[in-house]
Amino acid sequence: MSVSCGVEWMVVLGCVRWAWKRCTYIGSDDSATWPIATVDEFEPIPRLCRAILAVYEPDLRCPKYSPTSGDCLNPDWVVKRANYEQTGGHAPPYLIFVDHDNREIVLAIRGLNLVKESDYKVLLDNRLGMQKFDGGYVHKGLLKSAVWLLKRESETLKRLWEENGKEYKMVFAGHSLGSGVASLLTIIVANHGNELGGLPRSLLRCYAVAPARCMSLNLAVKYADIIYSVVLQDDFLPRTPTPLEDIFKSVFCLPCLLFLVCLRDTFIPEGRKLKDPRRLYAPGRMYHIVERKFCRCGRFTPEVRTAIPVDGRFEHIVLSCNATSDHAIVWIEREAQKALENLKELNTETVTTPPKVQKLNRKLTLEKEHKDALERAVSLNIPHAETSYEESSGNNGEGTSEHTSLETCKDDAEDSSKTENPSCKNAKTNWDDVVEKLFKKNESGKMLLKRDVSDSIQCS
Repeated sequence: MSVSCGVEWMVVLGCVRWAWKRCTYIGSDDSATWPIATVDEFEPIPRLCRAILAVYEPDLRCPKYSPTSGDCLNPDWVVKRANYEQTGGHAPPYLIFVDHDNREIVLAIRGLNLVKESDYKVLLDNRLGMQKFDGGYVHKGLLKSAVWLLKRESETLKRLWEENGKEYKMVFAGHSLGSGVASLLTIIVANHGNELGGLPRSLLRCYAVAPARCMSLNLAVKYADIIYSVVLQDDFLPRTPTPLEDIFKSVFCLPCLLFLVCLRDTFIPEGRKLKDPRRLYAPGRMYHIVERKFCRCGRFTPEVRTAIPVDGRFEHIVLSCNATSDHAIVWIEREAQKALENLKELNTETVTTPPKVQKLNRKLTLEKEHKDALERAVSLNIPHAETSYEESSGNNGEGTSEHTSLETCKDDAEDSSKTENPSCKNAKTNWDDVVEKLFKKNESGKMLLKRDVSDSIQCS
């Protein structure tokens, strides 16, 4: 009897301990050991949040979501806008504009619309481990959306980049559902910059705001030098390993789902999570905006922490009443702007005019962080992790990468018998072919990644 009572008390104490740890776990614990971001690297984020907000606006000259601080998007710089009717449900609405002040060409993509069936179709077009791409796994529906968007707008982006002297940065930004599309679009362009006029990797950037978990861990680390994810405190989406299609099937009972996922993941060892190549993660380098503390009332002056985490990468669900409100782009823009102003104040207090040498040192530090993260991924035996920094350093300005540069043209199957190697400079890129050339089918019909496609790709 005494033994059974002792066992019961141990079980009860264990459950109480688990409940205490889960209920007292807050969003800031995920980034407690991360360093503070610098002004230069965080400066574009509030501005690009306002660019994403502009996609929601019916009239850019009379904005509904006017920011409390910072400049609104200049309507005269907008090149193209696409709504749901124009995208036909293949992708969320988006906006293309040229920011001459910051020398950027920006493609901004809006987030999920809860009343649009087409957005749910994009989310539901996926199963765990269904889509392999670039040595890892990605969300199939988001990849198809990214390819469709490139087919529609690659000529426009290429023209804008060439008209501005090939010196402007190419920036893709998205919120929620749009963040997944923007991230996968960036991976494709990073490997095939030659299809956009020779766009180098150094001029390519992606900002995923409230990011969806859309790629496997090896890809998330591999592209951390060009993809930046922004998370506000307790946001549920980057932390939820449940597939996107399951999350939004239960969107009206989301608290129940988050609690059950939290309970389930408690009993999954960390090593098992890392060894699963199909498990999807939020992409790239993480910027965590922290504004609340445990047992403190109200919001505090937000601070921004940044890192390229490998293990413990936003794996813990936060049981918080702010888990859904922190996902809103309006709140993220406000808190990001406050965090930027706070960073500027801290910067002026410590250093007045930093010399160029310090900026160079900071750049080298970012590169070293990326290299260390790649090495950490290899040391943890993460499937398909790159063994060296050079392998993931992208194209060299001429459109080359770990994949051979692709020169694809229309009707290559029909014309291949007519000529062996004709010029295809004026042909329009078929982005379906660009993606499909990375794969081959085995005897069972399964799509497998081609590590060397140079023998199988010809220009017609």
